[in-house]
Amino acid sequence: MAEISAGSILPAHREDLDLFTADGLRLVGELATPIDCVPAATIICLHPLTTHGGMMDSHVLRKMAWRLPALAGIAVLRFNMRGAVSALGASEGAYDEGHGEGFDLAAALAEVQRRGLPDPWIVGWSFGTSVALLHGNVDPVLGVVLLSPPLRGPEIDALPGWATSKRPMTCLIPENDDYLKPDEARAGFAAVPYAEVIAVEGAGHLWVGERFVRIVLDEIVQRVLPSHTTLPATWDEPMEKFSEF
Repeated sequence: MAEISAGSILPAHREDLDLFTADGLRLVGELATPIDCVPAATIICLHPLTTHGGMMDSHVLRKMAWRLPALAGIAVLRFNMRGAVSALGASEGAYDEGHGEGFDLAAALAEVQRRGLPDPWIVGWSFGTSVALLHGNVDPVLGVVLLSPPLRGPEIDALPGWATSKRPMTCLIPENDDYLKPDEARAGFAAVPYAEVIAVEGAGHLWVGERFVRIVLDEIVQRVLPSHTTLPATWDEPMEKFSEF
């Protein structure tokens, strides 16, 4: 048995893909799916703020794609929203403060439907939560998990629509978040009576540290696949190790 660590890449089918938006942009992304089974569900990842280095390789999203196809049988689609750059390349366009990014999410959802991937959920992180709240309350989305949501202005205005649709919503709030702390989050998300607000002791906005990554991934899987057990911390089959060098 080998420990699953920050750089562990578990087996999956990984396919680079292009997404094309309704306003004419090409976005780069990757779809990771289980090797030995059809996906049980699908996660669409929305990354942190493009203008501050947010991209499809932002560490929590990358670790979702590296682990969840093997550990939970979940397909993970991550992509660079307009103007974002990662090792895979740059998506066309420019950061649009969450407005044009709605076209980006729509393109990802269209790809999920085209491929017949099951039960799509959105996982947004920081700026990605804004895009999710503004544009993700649509079919075929089953629910949303929000990591470190800033919850400002237009996103607050979108909450009554979520309350009406009753799509499941879970908000993971770091105790030491720079933008929205747990008590503020409970007050803000009270507009969605069924929303879960979960405070994570000791965590910060960027979820640095393997302990916090494991908490996040477990909470996500338990929402997307409620019958799934806690994710293991070890792996007894071949796996790769990521290195920056």
